[in-house]
Amino acid sequence: MKRVFSLSEKAWQGSALLYRWQRTLGNYLAVAGADQVVKIFDRHGQKKDEINLPGNCVAMDWDKDGDVLAVIAEKSSSIYLWDANTLKSSQLESGIRDQMSFLLWSKVGSLLAVGTSKGNLLIYNQQTSRKIPVLGKHTKKITCGCWSSQNLLALGSEDKMITVSNHEGDTVRQATVRAEPSEIQFSLMKTDERATSGESTVSVVVGKKTLFLLNLNDPDNPIELAFQQRYGNIMSYKWYGDGYIMIGFSQGYFVVISTHIREIGQELFQAHNHKDSLTSIAISQSLNKAASCGDNSIKIHDLSELKEMYAIINLDDETKGLHYLSWTDDGQLLAVSTMRGTLHVFLTKLPILGDTCGTRLAYLTSLLEVTVANNVDGDLPITVSVEVEPNFIAVGPYHITVGMNNRAWFYAIGEKGVKKLKDMEYLGTVASMCLNSDYAAALFEGKVQLHMIESENSETQEERETRLFPGRDDKCRILCHALTADFLFYGTDTGMILCFYIEDWQIVDEFKHSVGIRKIFPDPNGTRLVFIDDKSDGFVYCPIHDSLFEIPNFSPTIKGILWENWPMDKGMFIAFDDDKVYTYVFHKDTVQGSKVILAGGTKLPYSHKPLLLYNGELTCQTQSGKCNTITLNTHTFLNTNNETPISDLTRMLTQALMLKRFSEAWELCKMVNDQTSWNELGRACLHHMEVEFAIRVYRMIGNVGMVLSLEPIKGIEDQKLLAGHLAMFLNDFNQAQDLYLASSSPIAALEMRRDLQHWDSALQLAKRLAPTQIPFISKEYAIQLEFTGDYVNALAHYEKGITNDNKFQEHDEACLAGVARMSIRMGDIRRGANQAIKHPSRVLKKDCGAILESMKQFSEAAQLYEKGQYYDKAASVYIRCKNWAKVGELLPNVTSPKIHLQYAKAKEADGRYKEAAMAYENAKDWDNVIRIHLDHLNNPEEAVRVVRDTQSIEGAKMVARFFLRLSDYGSAIQFLVMSKCNDEAFQLAQQHSQMEIYAEIIGSDATTEDYQSIALYFEGEKKHFLAGKFFLLCGQYARALKHFLKTPNTEDNMAIEMAIETVGQARDESLTNQLIDYLMGESDGMPKDAKYLFRLYMALKQYRAAARTAIIIAREEQSAGNYRNAHDVLFSMYSELQTQKIKIPAEMATNLMILHSYILVKIHVKRGDHLKGARMLIRVSNNISKFPSHIVPILTSAVIECHRAGLKNSAFSFAAMLMRPEYRNKIDLKYKKKIEAMVRRPDTAELEEETTPCPYCGFKLPETELLCPGCKNNLPYCIATGRHMTKEDWTSCPKCHFPALFSEFRLLLESESACPMCSDSVSAAHLTKIMDCTPYLKPEDVEQ
Repeated sequence: MKRVFSLSEKAWQGSALLYRWQRTLGNYLAVAGADQVVKIFDRHGQKKDEINLPGNCVAMDWDKDGDVLAVIAEKSSSIYLWDANTLKSSQLESGIRDQMSFLLWSKVGSLLAVGTSKGNLLIYNQQTSRKIPVLGKHTKKITCGCWSSQNLLALGSEDKMITVSNHEGDTVRQATVRAEPSEIQFSLMKTDERATSGESTVSVVVGKKTLFLLNLNDPDNPIELAFQQRYGNIMSYKWYGDGYIMIGFSQGYFVVISTHIREIGQELFQAHNHKDSLTSIAISQSLNKAASCGDNSIKIHDLSELKEMYAIINLDDETKGLHYLSWTDDGQLLAVSTMRGTLHVFLTKLPILGDTCGTRLAYLTSLLEVTVANNVDGDLPITVSVEVEPNFIAVGPYHITVGMNNRAWFYAIGEKGVKKLKDMEYLGTVASMCLNSDYAAALFEGKVQLHMIESENSETQEERETRLFPGRDDKCRILCHALTADFLFYGTDTGMILCFYIEDWQIVDEFKHSVGIRKIFPDPNGTRLVFIDDKSDGFVYCPIHDSLFEIPNFSPTIKGILWENWPMDKGMFIAFDDDKVYTYVFHKDTVQGSKVILAGGTKLPYSHKPLLLYNGELTCQTQSGKCNTITLNTHTFLNTNNETPISDLTRMLTQALMLKRFSEAWELCKMVNDQTSWNELGRACLHHMEVEFAIRVYRMIGNVGMVLSLEPIKGIEDQKLLAGHLAMFLNDFNQAQDLYLASSSPIAALEMRRDLQHWDSALQLAKRLAPTQIPFISKEYAIQLEFTGDYVNALAHYEKGITNDNKFQEHDEACLAGVARMSIRMGDIRRGANQAIKHPSRVLKKDCGAILESMKQFSEAAQLYEKGQYYDKAASVYIRCKNWAKVGELLPNVTSPKIHLQYAKAKEADGRYKEAAMAYENAKDWDNVIRIHLDHLNNPEEAVRVVRDTQSIEGAKMVARFFLRLSDYGSAIQFLVMSKCNDEAFQLAQQHSQMEIYAEIIGSDATTEDYQSIALYFEGEKKHFLAGKFFLLCGQYARALKHFLKTPNTEDNMAIEMAIETVGQARDESLTNQLIDYLMGESDGMPKDAKYLFRLYMALKQYRAAARTAIIIAREEQSAGNYRNAHDVLFSMYSELQTQKIKIPAEMATNLMILHSYILVKIHVKRGDHLKGARMLIRVSNNISKFPSHIVPILTSAVIECHRAGLKNSAFSFAAMLMRPEYRNKIDLKYKKKIEAMVRRPDTAELEEETTPCPYCGFKLPETELLCPGCKNNLPYCIATGRHMTKEDWTSCPKCHFPALFSEFRLLLESESACPMCSDSVSAAHLTKIMDCTPYLKPEDVEQ
């Protein structure tokens, strides 16, 4: 609460003040202290007059209208009267000798009651100046009293009596109380009977402890109410509302009771408002507030909600406490006197005066103070002190105006502060005022005066200085006006809205409404305005287009309109009354055109007047001179967070879309993250023609169709055309059509109806817009009608569709085809069929054929099918009408097996079996082909061929039965097996001793049981080999082995091979041992060939044992002179061991190397490379014991080749060996003499062998040396030359992967085509040089 002023005078110090507010107006305050003077102040604290008294003031009171103040004083028998209108005082002689103690004016008349200290009474009528003295009304001092609204006077006295008198002073009631009465009041008690008129209850405080209630209608039953001791004394009480009493107690308690008979004695509310003491309470009915004072604070409650404290005023400097509270009748000012002798006046209610310009606010903050603020821009508030209490306020960009009656004061607001410019008088009382940057417009008595605020003295401006509206000729009264930066708008009682353009100084727009215009509210730009007419209806008017839109659901109680000042939200405004704010949005560009919608409502707090709307925040002015901000319910989406529930977010999304706040809606959709919300946003964007934003939304949700549809139209400038497209996307096709037709491209309406297949509408539009399109639309329509079965109309439209224009040949053909089909459907078969035959389309013939077929017109249908080359269909229909001749003609072209089958059956029935067989074959019905060949044509060879080709099971059965009849059991068995009749075939084989044939035929396709049956049969027949073979197939290895070992030995020894396979599959140790014993000859004393043992070990994957066996076999082969066989056995074993990653025995490696060297001799000698051949022969001859069968030939070859190669010493040493007695006679006679001569005349010249580095350690050693003296490693050898390998010239055979010298191997492959080691075909092109030979240099792979 704002303190308006404080009064403090030296003469008053230390004593409590007596003061009274002027009744009704509250413009004056009369104050009396201990200085024998009554001082009169105005409501701003300025002293206006004073009344000097002979003694201290005893009592004073204002009359009911506040015109006269009456005062009585000590030591005086006069009544002092002060006139508020003339500001003059006068004296009235009372005629009473004793001291006056009480004075009170009547509530309803001009009667003044004065009581004395001796109990006498004087009633003075000011109007008639009549005095009525009433002596002895009481026996002691009259201390209190009050008038009722019926002009009854109740008095209380120290004689403990209460009297009630009429206005003549006659006593009508009296009552005695127990103690001294005080604070007497009239009121109406709350009773069940409402018949009593007037204030019938007198209430009085008795002895400061109890409250005495006397009902004048029931004086014999007074009520006395006592209160809790702890409350203390009753200091003050007030009646209010419907019979409620508020009581203040000395201990600081504040209690409310009801006088309703059923509630009497009950406290409805109690608060300990003040800690130590309470001295006074006051109630303002106009404010609906109650106040209490005590200690050094005032506490104000709202009567409608007592529990809530409305305000607290602390007076910290008043240490002695407060005394008495009093409100002005209008509730604007609250005065409190203090024990210290001071008086403070507070502002509790202000006239709600305010104005805005853009986001700038000006509002009354005290009786003589206006505050200018701009919270949006963050400017500091500016306070303007004004000279009068204003009736109106107006604010502009640079000025503020306040005024009352017909005067206005203008102030300039600048950076340096506030400067008073001028005051101005108008020709009548100003109803309202508007400002812009240069001009002011005042409305008074039906006229508007527009004038410059700050006059410029140049002559050119003189006629633009001021102007009065309306002109002299206009017979109208202006009821409302508004001023924007460029325009003055005003509305008249005749319904005219005029727009005056200040720049051109002329009226630029007029609008005539049906009734008078009461209020007008332009938006900040002046491009659209809201007006309220005399019928309380609201409209939005756009001067630019001269268009008018009624505001829906417009309440008749609306007091005003505020436009949204947020620059991004131009079409929004609110309408408000005392209780509610309604949010409206003017949607200028929508698919349906411009319109106004009600977005929602917001409750307005009590006594809040809206001043400014900015981004959903409504700034309101309150009675207390402050501004309060509330958020509109329609803008709650501006305050969201991550914890907002989804249901609220969905509601907020609807709000945002209603207000066209798409960016905020986008964020809300991201939070909701739901397809429905995104679609809602997309549809809203389309509705408001926000194409770019709609594309963004549909791209976000992946709606490719919409994005692709919207992209091409986003640049369209024709609003109607664009709106048409969007209405179509929103499925509002009728709206879209209207918009298209109103646009620059009406043909779009036709295209839409065609796309939608709304053919009737399309044809109507085509007649107006594009007659050339009618045939094409007719054709499309006909297709749809044909589909729905409306053949009559379809035929008509097909006929309409024919253009007879060569340019549209394809179209005409489609129409003619339609005519053909519809003619047939309508029963005009001849016309339809002829049309179809003439028509080039095969498909049409097929379609017409199908229609005819469905109509059972088979011959015509078949004819059309045949013409259309649908031979299968034609044949099928000919079959239905039994026209076999035609079927036969068509058969070469028929592909359907079904038709061939039908034809075959027909021919078989006719006994024409050959043709039937051919037809069955064409129908791929092989069983019937076989049957005809066997049963009718007696051609088993063809039947057998068919069975073999087709593997037909049924056919095989038929052939088997045929052979069985001929007693050809072998063939019968064969075909029974083919037909999967294994049991019958087995029995047949058993009966006719054809089991071997059966066994041969059954092959590998039989089941285990089949194999077992055959095995048991052969076992019975003592055919051990076959029994063993089939026991092996059914997995009975022990029995199989037993039979194989019983089989007599033959040259190829197949039984032993099978025995080895059996043991290999069985993996059974006992069976293995059994077979080994057999092979070693343990069982029959005849050892078998070692190769079988080798094969056994290989089958068992016992590679080490196999390797040992392989060495033995190789040795035997070697001894027998079969060196290639020995080489192959060792090589295959060597490869197998390498694959299994098993170490290769040294003996095997050495033997393979020697045998390979022997094989290389032949290759090199054949190629004429005698040196390489000689070197290999030297290596072989040094191991001659390994070749016992061919010692002499090998040594002879060695001598010859060494001699040829120039290795004379080596030739000599081998020749000397041949001269040994055991070899000499075996030498070939051709070479004997030469060799003998060589020994007799020895030549020890020797070609020294070249050296190459060791691949392991790099030690230089002879080329053919395979043991390195440096690192003691066995060296890998080249399979092409037999020399040791070198790192730099390394390759390997692509097949067997044995190493070779790259250069030598390539040279060798020029004349040879196979690898010397594995004998596989190798091409020089496949050889690659190996740079890293480390994997080959693993000495651990071979046992040392």
